[in-house]
Amino acid sequence: MRLTSLVMATTLSVFLFSCVSSKKFKTAQADYAKLEERFKTTEKDLNECGEEKAILARQKEALEREKALLNTRVNDLTAQVDFLKENNNQALKQLESLSVISSQQAESIKKSMENIGAKDAYIQTLQQQMAHKDSLNMALVMNLKGAIGNLDDEDINIKVDKGVVYIDISDKLLFKSGSYEITKNAKTVLGKVAQVLKNQPDMEFMVEGHTDNVPYRGGVLQDNWDLSVKRATAVVRMLQKEYGLDPSRIAAAGRGEYKPLAENSSKEGRAANRRTRIVVLPQLDQFFKLLEPNQGK
Repeated sequence: MRLTSLVMATTLSVFLFSCVSSKKFKTAQADYAKLEERFKTTEKDLNECGEEKAILARQKEALEREKALLNTRVNDLTAQVDFLKENNNQALKQLESLSVISSQQAESIKKSMENIGAKDAYIQTLQQQMAHKDSLNMALVMNLKGAIGNLDDEDINIKVDKGVVYIDISDKLLFKSGSYEITKNAKTVLGKVAQVLKNQPDMEFMVEGHTDNVPYRGGVLQDNWDLSVKRATAVVRMLQKEYGLDPSRIAAAGRGEYKPLAENSSKEGRAANRRTRIVVLPQLDQFFKLLEPNQGK
């Protein structure tokens, strides 16, 4: 009897010990799974931040190259002004050695000196305008990227090229194949872009439709020219009617297949060429005013 009780007690102890260990093991497994999931999420966020940083670095390099070219032009103009100043100083010294300077000659010299001062002011104004334009473009790009978020770069790409901001949106986000009717999913993307553009009341925009070189077939349209124009006007109407952009600030254009980004010989290249591009038009009127005949003479 005592032997039986001892065996039962021993068996019960082993069973209880096994239950406790099993519960702890399962709890540890659950904790490990949670930590592993958090690690994967953090690693994904880190990778996305790295990609965003690389994109911004490339855009910064492009802006810096453009700025260097503009600075070279400004330096050339400055060198011309210095050369003119030196020549005028030498001319004045030569004239000082003469016994008499006519009133007409004196007036001519005075005008030459005034023109040199005007060129100095002209160069300074150009520098200020270029710096202002660069800062506006960079602010616009940052605002667009912040509004759009982490969409795949293959579907939407924002860049600055030669002082102009381009927003390229893949047609798979906007249209079905061969169609110019905007899909419901496209409204999310266009709404975010429209909100940023609406906050730039002094800028004008052009919406360009682009296609690949696969001939258009079917429907009332004749060819890719028609399709690209229809897609551009469809986007313009949505920006105007649903998001309240001033239509006087927007232009629509169809480029057809004639401004490709890539070769049409591959599936990937054709996909890259099927896009809608929003171009932020530079404010050229300000620079044309600077170049009027009464400026910089």
